[in-house]
Amino acid sequence: MRIIIIDRCICFLYSTSYVHTEKGTRIMRHEFKRYAPLLVVLLMAVMIAACSSNTKNENAAASTAAPTNSSNTAAEETAAPSTKTVYPLTIENFTNGGEGTEWKAKSQTFDKAPEKVVANTQGAAELLIKLGLTDKMVGVAALYGAGDPAVQEEFKKIPVISKEYASKELVVGASPDLVLGRSDLYADADWGVGTVEGLNELGIKTFVQNTSVKGATLDSLYKDIEQLGQIFDVQENAAAYIEELKQRAQTLQDNAAASGEKTFAYVSDGGNGAIAIYSGNVDTFAGDVLGLLGLKNSFGTVTGEISKEQLIATNPDVLLLSVYTGGVNPEETLKAFYADPSLQSLNAIKNKTIYPIDFNQFWGYSYSIFDGAEKLASELLAK
Repeated sequence: MRIIIIDRCICFLYSTSYVHTEKGTRIMRHEFKRYAPLLVVLLMAVMIAACSSNTKNENAAASTAAPTNSSNTAAEETAAPSTKTVYPLTIENFTNGGEGTEWKAKSQTFDKAPEKVVANTQGAAELLIKLGLTDKMVGVAALYGAGDPAVQEEFKKIPVISKEYASKELVVGASPDLVLGRSDLYADADWGVGTVEGLNELGIKTFVQNTSVKGATLDSLYKDIEQLGQIFDVQENAAAYIEELKQRAQTLQDNAAASGEKTFAYVSDGGNGAIAIYSGNVDTFAGDVLGLLGLKNSFGTVTGEISKEQLIATNPDVLLLSVYTGGVNPEETLKAFYADPSLQSLNAIKNKTIYPIDFNQFWGYSYSIFDGAEKLASELLAK
């Protein structure tokens, strides 16, 4: 018997030596024929066992040699989320029962990425530009601020349906498949862009900015960007921009850490230089961003009108004066405030810490609030 190894499987090769006699040859042939079937079975069993054992050893060796690579690959496949939107896509958003009522959850389902969008404010349009979606817009309204110079050229490509707040007639006339923007512009059927329910009944989808609903924080802006990334299938752009804004937020917070907390109040010119106070209790998004600068709203929990006497009694460290296109000249307002005899006990008058803030930046409920906050931070640090 000879043993031959072929591809690491053991093969047995039998040869028979014959006795050189006729009788002996017949005996050997007889014996071989008798036991040949049994030998074949035994040989096949041995060969199969040998090959199977060898294969198992090879697999075990391979598994032992590189367990980390296979597990890492599996983990990567599990952990890596898809950056492509699968339609239909359902996004949880908002609706309400009319002006003065609470906003509540309402889903919007998109069968595809919107192609014709109306932004009901300048800030909403600028945000879409940042996500690379200029060509998706068929209208913008409410141009109450200077706007972001970084997107100025792209902004010029968007049709302006109204420089002021747009009516439902103007919005629907642009034939949009989505109306996007500030919440209180959807709050009335006759004023603003129309209600969420009214637009939806016309087959027009709506996206109320999370930042414009009471209770909003800076995380609401990140949520807006994330959801818009999903709706328009630009998730990579959205994720990258969120990270950029988070870095800006951290820088603001780090730079303000050494200054300590200051109180503030929103004010405006009520006419002829008379001071008017706005609580800002619903504008929690702006309040959260101002908190990065160490500023706390003195009237953040107050509802109703606030008198000048209440302002004097509370005596905030800083006053923020809202400035918007078409409004009163801020220089004239500042001059009137600083000269008002009844306001001279205020810290903000004594220290000259009344700061104009751009309406579009702080009430556009968009990323432009960072531009306003960074400007205000530099002015606060200069004092």
